[in-house]
Amino acid sequence: MRSVIGGPMQACARRAARDRLCSWAKRPPGVATGPDLDSDSPFKSRGGPTRLLGAFRYSFAGLRSAFRAEAAFRQELALCAVAVPLALWLPVTPLERLLMIGSLALVLVVELLNSAIEALVDRIGLERNPLSRRAKDLGSAAVMLTLMLAGGTWLTLLWPLIRTWAQ
Repeated sequence: MRSVIGGPMQACARRAARDRLCSWAKRPPGVATGPDLDSDSPFKSRGGPTRLLGAFRYSFAGLRSAFRAEAAFRQELALCAVAVPLALWLPVTPLERLLMIGSLALVLVVELLNSAIEALVDRIGLERNPLSRRAKDLGSAAVMLTLMLAGGTWLTLLWPLIRTWAQ
């Protein structure tokens, strides 16, 4: 029987080799211990260009979902739609421009993570629970701190320009 690289025959051979070499360290079922080991999850992809295409598709689906379902994400995206062109127009150094735009990108990333936490908590159960509330509050606090960081970054970098224009 002809085996294909990465096919079922090689997966069996890798598992057999792993079991022979690591018979003293049995791992629990379903837990992979290295990058070259096959996952027992049917949802894990095998790799290659199709994995990249799938990851790209899932990423855009997540962005689309956040845009449709999360008002806070839309508001922060509107802020970015105004602030990014402003950062490109202002007479600042490339590093300052990168810090200004990067701080806004960080706000979007933290908002996406907060939305994921909230969706997961809601998936577990809609009844009131102190741990669910804590998880949602912590996610919200992370977004607030990131917004404060972005505001502080912009204010710090624009302060010399504001002082110059005020004189």
